[in-house]
Amino acid sequence: MDALIIPVTMEVPCDSRGQRMWWAFLASSMVTFFGGLFIILLWRTLKYLWTVCCHCGVKNKEAQKINGGGDTQADGACKPTDEKEENVAAEVGWMTSVKDWAGVMISAQTLTGRVLVVLVFALSIGALVIYFIDSSNPIESCQNFYKDFTLQIDMAFNVFFLLYFGLRFIAANDKLWFWLEVNSVVDFFTVPPVFVSVYLNRSWLGLRFLRALRLIQFSEILQFLNILKTSNSIKLVNLCSIFISTWLTAAGFIHLVENSGDPWENFQNNQPLTYWECVYLLMVTMSTVGYGDVYAKTTLGRLFMVFFILGGLAMFASYVPEIIELIGNRKKYGGSYSAVSGRKHIVVCGHITLESVSNFLKDFLHKDRDDVNVEIVFLHNISPNLELEALFKRHFTQVEFYQGSVLNPHDLARVKIESADACLILANKYCADPDAEDASNIMRVISIKNYHPKIRIITQMLQYHNKAHLLNIPSWNWKEGDDAICLAELKLGFIAQSCLAPGLSTMLANLFSMRSFIKIEEDTWQKYYLEGVANEMYTEYLSSAFVGLSFPAVCELVFAKLKLLMIAIEYKSEKRESRYVPGHDRAQKKEAILMSYNYSILINPGNHVKIQEGTLGFFIASDAKEVKRAYFYCKACHDDITDPKRIKKCGCKRLEDEQPSTLSPKKKQRNGGMRNSPNSSPKLMRHDPLLIPGNEQIDNMDANVKKYDSTGMFHWCPAKDIEKVILTRSEAAMTVLSGHVVVCIFGDVKSALIGLRNLVMPLRASNFHYHELKHIVFVGSLEYLRREWETLHNFPKVSILPGTPLSRADLRAVNINLCDMCVILSANQNNIDDASLQDKECILASLNIKSMQFDDSIGVLQANSQGFTPPGMDRTSPDNSPVHGLLRQPSITTGANIPIITELVNDSNVQFLDQDDDDDPDTELYLTQPFACGTAFAVSVLDSLMSATYFNDNILTLIRTLVTGGATPELEALIAEENALRGGYSTPQTLANRDRCRVAQLALYDGPFADLGDGGCYGDLFCKALKTYNMLCFGIYRLRDAHLSTPSQCTKRYVITNPPYEFELVPTDLIFCLMQFDHNAGQSRASLSHSSHSSYSSSKKSSSVHSIPSTANRPNRTKTRDSRDKQNATRMNRMGQEKKWFTDEPDNAYPRNIQIKPMSTHMANQINQYKSTSSLIPPIREVEDEC
Repeated sequence: MDALIIPVTMEVPCDSRGQRMWWAFLASSMVTFFGGLFIILLWRTLKYLWTVCCHCGVKNKEAQKINGGGDTQADGACKPTDEKEENVAAEVGWMTSVKDWAGVMISAQTLTGRVLVVLVFALSIGALVIYFIDSSNPIESCQNFYKDFTLQIDMAFNVFFLLYFGLRFIAANDKLWFWLEVNSVVDFFTVPPVFVSVYLNRSWLGLRFLRALRLIQFSEILQFLNILKTSNSIKLVNLCSIFISTWLTAAGFIHLVENSGDPWENFQNNQPLTYWECVYLLMVTMSTVGYGDVYAKTTLGRLFMVFFILGGLAMFASYVPEIIELIGNRKKYGGSYSAVSGRKHIVVCGHITLESVSNFLKDFLHKDRDDVNVEIVFLHNISPNLELEALFKRHFTQVEFYQGSVLNPHDLARVKIESADACLILANKYCADPDAEDASNIMRVISIKNYHPKIRIITQMLQYHNKAHLLNIPSWNWKEGDDAICLAELKLGFIAQSCLAPGLSTMLANLFSMRSFIKIEEDTWQKYYLEGVANEMYTEYLSSAFVGLSFPAVCELVFAKLKLLMIAIEYKSEKRESRYVPGHDRAQKKEAILMSYNYSILINPGNHVKIQEGTLGFFIASDAKEVKRAYFYCKACHDDITDPKRIKKCGCKRLEDEQPSTLSPKKKQRNGGMRNSPNSSPKLMRHDPLLIPGNEQIDNMDANVKKYDSTGMFHWCPAKDIEKVILTRSEAAMTVLSGHVVVCIFGDVKSALIGLRNLVMPLRASNFHYHELKHIVFVGSLEYLRREWETLHNFPKVSILPGTPLSRADLRAVNINLCDMCVILSANQNNIDDASLQDKECILASLNIKSMQFDDSIGVLQANSQGFTPPGMDRTSPDNSPVHGLLRQPSITTGANIPIITELVNDSNVQFLDQDDDDDPDTELYLTQPFACGTAFAVSVLDSLMSATYFNDNILTLIRTLVTGGATPELEALIAEENALRGGYSTPQTLANRDRCRVAQLALYDGPFADLGDGGCYGDLFCKALKTYNMLCFGIYRLRDAHLSTPSQCTKRYVITNPPYEFELVPTDLIFCLMQFDHNAGQSRASLSHSSHSSYSSSKKSSSVHSIPSTANRPNRTKTRDSRDKQNATRMNRMGQEKKWFTDEPDNAYPRNIQIKPMSTHMANQINQYKSTSSLIPPIREVEDEC
């Protein structure tokens, strides 16, 4: 057999016979391995024998000690042994130190160890790469070490591996197991052959492929570098590294035997295969495909493939699916947020669903906002569904989503919460357990504040009493921009304001929501409603041209010339504090005056407030660009301009060239819009007409003393037991209830509390006189109301009728046809999974009331003609005069005319409230007729407050001031301590808090504005009301069919927000206005009553269609009333016809001693229909201009 000749280079002398030397390389590895293994086993054997022998000697010595035997010779024999033990101990101590040093060097617990471990791994991969390069050469070749660059590098690597092997050997506790480790075996078969190559000037590819087994440690290396942190990532890298290392190692073995051939065949059956062809062969073999284009020819190769198929197939079948599963389960929305330079970002978390996100984005990214350069980062622990994912993709330029939890600091770091402009937390408004949802959001706040205390947080809360827990967070600071939007507080506050001014809830909800303008050409009620819907609330700094003018003057100028409506300002007042500072001499002291500023939001403050430089105004406009006119206005440049669109920045020098158009997130100190009033407290003359028949009422009224809470913001009374306010059905039927508020509440023992205190507080605001408070009657489950009573027992004029709102007998007992407003609430709405059935109770109650019929034979006029007057309803009593609002003429005969506002959870259920409307089920809530008319309210409209509060935190303060009746952060802190209002003595400071504006409605068909009611201009009404009465008008509540020329029996009204100056008025319009507090309203009730009675007599003589039977000849007029009439006669005459007082109470719905021009029969019919359903404002008084 001919010997196989290997290629020989001319530079390197090789064996002339061409013999292979592979056995020399393999022998070096085998000798090293087995030689070392033999030495270790021999050492262990000798050590074991030595230990056994020494153990026997110790046992004999101990036995001798126990038996007391032994002599001095024995003792002397022990001394050398002790010396040997000391020498061994010293030797062991030295060995231990070296061993510990070696262990530190190779461990990853120190920096040196980590560097060494990573370096060894990197060099192992380098050696594997050199193998890949050399695999293109023959298996065995003659190479000169001094000229082969790859061999030199490989030699250096292996020298380093040898040193590292020595360190590992010294540090190993069990040398035998160390010798058999995979890494040790790799070193045995890769390091010695390199030294043989240098000696023989030959290179054998051999078993260098075993370096691929080092890849198994890849996950450990990444953990040392703190790259892998999660269990899934560690497991994934482990599986991949084991699979790849096994694959590459097996390919290297096939490459070796197939290119070498079988030794017993004298290497004649070899085949030329590249290493990567072997890699391909192993892959198709593991996957059981086996194309057959490449296969093993040698016996060794085929034998290896037999065993590899068994193991490789099992590994492929188990590892690959698991790897795919781990890759598939990896968070698609992992990673970290990369901040963009010059662009803010906010983090939104909490209840992230398609509905909540779409509502938030629609308002936050609305085109009416002035260039929103803010990126929105959503963080949620559940990956989005397909619909939500599509929504994110549609807004991919401004929205990013990351999967994680705000309770995990690592996830907070991923979204860069420390550099975020704010963090917004959304709540699940439809959850079954509101307290649990609030607790979750509070925990989110705690986690975020713990990670970064300075971050601004705006969170939604469901229950009012849970807001107190936010005050326990040390870093929570509302002055720095932190806000809690309590949905229950605002929802019930909106509904309460609708009891005072029907339709106001719709108007306010539209003001802080971003709505696009929808143009309708047809002359329908939707046209005027949608024109008002396009208005929103903005803030802008006022131009220096307004400095020094009074608020009404600026408001009139802004409305008439700039076509803007300004309703409030942020007023800066100086606060001086004097302190004594010690001087150089202890006997001397200097008085230092410290100046500070107090910022407060003043709503329609009046003539005494002058505009300061840099005053922030609150405007109602259609977009932010229009509001810029208030900042750009210059009297010198724009005084003669009639088109407001031409009012732009001029070249005049300003005191401040640049002012930010929005406030900084830092909140300024404010008192919720309160302002100082004169020191003289108003004299309150009225008493509470208790629901007690007979003379007991007068006695109790005289005994009661009016009080306010400790802040002076709300009417207050001592706590009452619930049993004292419960009315039976018969007691309620015998008690005359009129002009009251009926609250129909569905709930039971298990229902979540909705916080009825937030409904009652606005109705008990101290800017109402005591006699103006509407009585509140709750109709519902007594068990539920007992749970709520703890927060209600300090409010006057509250009664409870145990029953159900679905019982018509209970509704008739509380005279629902004579109420000013019927409110329908439910505490059971979120306990039902089906969204369509969540509002079933409220809808059924609403339809039940609307279908009721009432007999007019019990009307007041008929009762008086029959000689019967119900207890407490004597017309001769000043307390029950027509001005007081207890009478309605004529009475309501159908439930469809009863003013109702219904709370809904599901917006789509609004279609069931009105059976005669044509709203499409898919119509947005704000476009439906019930919402436009103010008869339906859904909590979903409050979602827009999150965006509005972020862009301007003063908006929330303004809305809360208007809606809650004056709740402030200080009051919330007080309620958090005691969970109840605390009564307080009336001091000038607390009484000053009464002097604040409130929302009311103004009728046009009678009174001082009657001349503008029929075809007048809204702008003229605006200016007249502002100049004469300091009343700020901001909207109209108009009959739905007022634009029709044909008569209509419909009494529904809709809201028109901020009409233009030239908008035409009709007599049946009700005007939304902000009216001032009247200190003397309580003192002049008698004169008002006399004036109204005299007006009845005169109007009866008139042929007007508005006249009603006079009551001037009634025989029961008291002497007291006559005397009061005489005292006020002179003053009333001085007032003149053009300066008559005006009141919102029903008798003022009828004409006074004024001439009203004739009108069409259709208009007269609409006015007569209005009489039966309207409730207007309390008396208003002229004011003198203080400019």
